[in-house]
Amino acid sequence: MRQQLFFNPTMRDIPQGADVPSHQLMLRAGLIRQTASGIYTFLPLGLKVLRNIERIIQEEMEKAGAQELLMPAIQPAELWEESGRLKDYGPELMRLKDRHDRDFVLGPTHEEVITSLVRDHITTYKKLPITLYQIQTKYRDERRPRFGVLRSREFIMKDAYSFDTDRSGLDTNYERMYEAYQNIFTRCGLDFRAVEADAGAIGGKGGTHEFMVLSQIGEDTIAFSDTSQYAANVEIAAVLDTYEKAVPPAASLEVIDTPQMKTIDDLTAGLNLEKASLLKSVLFIADEEPVLVVCRGDHEVNDIKVGNALDAREVRLAEPDEVQDIMGTEAGFVGPVGAPSQVKILVDAAVKTISSGICGANEKDKHYQNVHPGRDFPITEYGDYRIVQEGDPSPDGQGKIRFAEGIEVGHVFKLGTKYSEALGAVYLDENGRSQPMVMGCYGIGVSRLLAAVIEQHHDENGITWPGSVAPFDVHLLVLNPKQDDQHELGEQLYTRLQDNGYAVLYDDRKERAGVKFNDSDLIGLPVRITCGKKAGDGIVEVKRRRDGKMEEVHVNELFSYLETLRK
Repeated sequence: MRQQLFFNPTMRDIPQGADVPSHQLMLRAGLIRQTASGIYTFLPLGLKVLRNIERIIQEEMEKAGAQELLMPAIQPAELWEESGRLKDYGPELMRLKDRHDRDFVLGPTHEEVITSLVRDHITTYKKLPITLYQIQTKYRDERRPRFGVLRSREFIMKDAYSFDTDRSGLDTNYERMYEAYQNIFTRCGLDFRAVEADAGAIGGKGGTHEFMVLSQIGEDTIAFSDTSQYAANVEIAAVLDTYEKAVPPAASLEVIDTPQMKTIDDLTAGLNLEKASLLKSVLFIADEEPVLVVCRGDHEVNDIKVGNALDAREVRLAEPDEVQDIMGTEAGFVGPVGAPSQVKILVDAAVKTISSGICGANEKDKHYQNVHPGRDFPITEYGDYRIVQEGDPSPDGQGKIRFAEGIEVGHVFKLGTKYSEALGAVYLDENGRSQPMVMGCYGIGVSRLLAAVIEQHHDENGITWPGSVAPFDVHLLVLNPKQDDQHELGEQLYTRLQDNGYAVLYDDRKERAGVKFNDSDLIGLPVRITCGKKAGDGIVEVKRRRDGKMEEVHVNELFSYLETLRK
């Protein structure tokens, strides 16, 4: 491609509102332009990278036995009603009506559509297993789009779905897809981790992993062992119950005045106590039922663990007026002692270490002291309801927990029969009996993956593309097209490089050398070949972008030298 004709508007300065390197560089290097908040146009350079990522995905999906199709972005709302997700998915689901006042949604995902498709066309075990996938634009009405294409309202996603006759078949497909994802992210040149995760709005039981690209700007936190292979999203990382139960104090329960001491920090400062001796009580509404979760003052309640323990579809913090109505006081003075009978109480295992604690007295500006769990409020059983912390024992019993930040680029789920039962996707087994299909779901954020590559592959001058996803293999520069020897050598190399299978961006523009070098570093193609002052002697300058290695090479030796740079 001749750069003089290539639509590639670059920018010198960092655009306003672009806070992370990938967003900045995608704008500056001319990969994307914003159309509206969270909605982007992919320009030719960005689209080339997307296509290379898609090609890698397609190759690995084919190796894994998956077949590609393309489903509609507009989905009938009644399919979502059948699955029960029309209400549950929340405000991120984009909804619309057609001219006949029929309800539709813009697909954020395609479990309903693919399940109904397979339901209508596969009825016997003889046609199973099967895995189908697509690469398609998805839509989610993000409350706060940010970081460019890392969190946008319109994005490109690869979603695959497996259908099996039993759980063992699902396990086999899951492992096959897990391996395919490892291959995809490795081929894209990424440093990543596969971590245990929560299924979220997709649902399903019995296994799910996220694939996290390690990055300081990641919105997810990975909890990992410092001595083993254990890794999980901090949302679901388990906390081992290694706590010894404390002996009850001699003192009895007593009410104390705590004016304006609403928070744990207020109490520790006002009463000169350690956080670990305090009881933190948080009121949640789980499927419209009140639940009081009690943990130690030095810990944070994990609402995802609470929801999973209750098997609740929705768990949210109670609003201030709800806290007042249910507990008879405002948040900050809530506690488990004498809590209303309709309030379910969940107590974290670490609470058992408290002998003489402090908790809210369900009265404004009042707390109880000398509180002993089990003596002063009932405990059926302890559970794991808190967020894991650095230094906690690893759940696999090996080492301590450490944290790292990550960008989620892929997620694999064992859905089981959640959607097949809801939508009637059944098959006849060998005995002629009807059975629900057992499903798996496997997603990759393709446009997000592009940004994640840039987050890990850039320097102060621009992008440093891995060769596997680079938009071109070579950036060929002619520093002065008016010089006949430079122009002629550039034209010859442009033809020869393409004849030898290289994708070439040929900078034949009438620009200053400094502009060409700056644009070349910004765009970040793996190799730069410069035709300059020594062109008349058949010598070019070759630079490897990732490490800056630079050599003068005679054109007779150029192609053998290029082969060495690939190693």
